[in-house]
Amino acid sequence: MMSIDRRTFLGTAGALALSGRLAGSAPASERLRLAVIGVRGRGADLAREFAKRPDTEVVALCDVDDASFTKIAPDVEKIAGKAPRIEKDFRKLLDDKGIDAVVNATPDHWHALVAVMACQAGKDVYTEKPASHNVVEGRRMVEAARKYKRVVQMGVQRRSMPHVIEATKYVREGGIGKVGMARAWILQKRPAIGPGKPAEVPPGVDYAMWQGPAPDRPFMSNRFHYNWHWFWNWGTGELGNNGIHGLDVARWGLGVDAPLTVCSGGGRFVFDDREVPDTQVVTYEFPKACLVWEHRLYDKHPMEGFGFGIAFYGDQGVLVVDEKGWKVDGGSNASGKATAGLEAHLANFVDCVKSRDLPNADIEIGHLSTRLCHLGNISHKVGRKLTFDAATESFPGDAEANALLSREYSSRFEMPSLV
Repeated sequence: MMSIDRRTFLGTAGALALSGRLAGSAPASERLRLAVIGVRGRGADLAREFAKRPDTEVVALCDVDDASFTKIAPDVEKIAGKAPRIEKDFRKLLDDKGIDAVVNATPDHWHALVAVMACQAGKDVYTEKPASHNVVEGRRMVEAARKYKRVVQMGVQRRSMPHVIEATKYVREGGIGKVGMARAWILQKRPAIGPGKPAEVPPGVDYAMWQGPAPDRPFMSNRFHYNWHWFWNWGTGELGNNGIHGLDVARWGLGVDAPLTVCSGGGRFVFDDREVPDTQVVTYEFPKACLVWEHRLYDKHPMEGFGFGIAFYGDQGVLVVDEKGWKVDGGSNASGKATAGLEAHLANFVDCVKSRDLPNADIEIGHLSTRLCHLGNISHKVGRKLTFDAATESFPGDAEANALLSREYSSRFEMPSLV
């Protein structure tokens, strides 16, 4: 596996950016040529959705596992009438001047680096949530998007759902009075994944590339596809997996950016086959309100009537919003019906690539919401309440917590300090 030192990385990326398309507006009739990186699960869904659109063309699929192409490549060909290009190394796609944008559906530990390198290569980016694997990476994504004038949309599609837009606006405009607290949660039953043991890497898998910037760990089938979410080396736990959706809407409705303090409680109380907590309650204190996240991964008992949702508690009513719509208990008893979001979110991305406007879930928004996830996980890891300084994105005088704002990287790839 080739290693890239920081000087080579920046020099190559800078040359790509200079030789790529300028950041001007694209013709309204032009179909955007997209490459989808990571095509299992969510990536495959995004590839199909973009392939269906008349204003986009999925010209390439990229994954480190040959088996991932088995179903999605024929699906894209059937939808579009043309077979997509297949690659295992995403850097070859960044070198292709005929590709306008990349869709980044890699595991969490790859999100930031793929996005930064794509921006440096002159590509716009649709990146899946959470924005990054750690706080420093997220800030680098914002810096890269601004420096290279790239459109970077994060996949928190509720930002484009009309009923969620309506609900958060209702809260911000005083519909339930003065709001002292918001809560977001997910309660669901996830299966056990077993203890796992080191095994041979499956044929057709480039495991070194899959690990990428993450330090080497032996291959285990129970922490590879999807189950990487539950191990810190690659994932961000349920807080980064689904918490990002709830926390993003809650932060949006409250109209807040950075918390003053964060405190996480919980642990691995039911599952002993993973590193991340199966039970977690995180409290974020802001100047005029608090925000609470809660998840249980072994229990579907609903909260406020829902397994997933966001609630805003005001002195004139309580507003709850989820996939089924929104409603207010008390006060005005206002409500709104559910509306679809993914199609609108993808359309917003495409429109902004052409207009060069900021998208609904611009990477700055994505970073600020993802930052809440990281802060909650850092509090969990150190086992205590933390005070956060938004100006420096750090914990004043707390070396132990500050060390977790970034990560140890492998010899293969490293996030540059300057993008």
